[in-house]
Amino acid sequence: ILGFSTPPGRLSMMAFILNALTCALGLLYFIRRGKQCLDFTVTVHFFHLLGCWIYNSRFPSTLTWWLVHVVCTALMAAIGEYLCMRIELREIPLSSAPKSNV
Repeated sequence: ILGFSTPPGRLSMMAFILNALTCALGLLYFIRRGKQCLDFTVTVHFFHLLGCWIYNSRFPSTLTWWLVHVVCTALMAAIGEYLCMRIELREIPLSSAPKSNV
């Protein structure tokens, strides 16, 4: 069903891309570490590959399937890592007033 020539194919590809974007937000919410984003992204897409393989009873062999998933993996990892790095690189607030209960 994935393909550029049919409207359902384009709609499915857009759904995969939007899923990658929302999963990048999930990486920000659950993982919060830029170094671990690629690991979790590849793990999620590997489990998706296994699920597709079991559901269809054959290994995915179409070029468009692989292209869409490689692009979605790259998008999810890059955007998730960018968002996590923005959180990690925030300044640590320091109070200038000394503690009075010492």
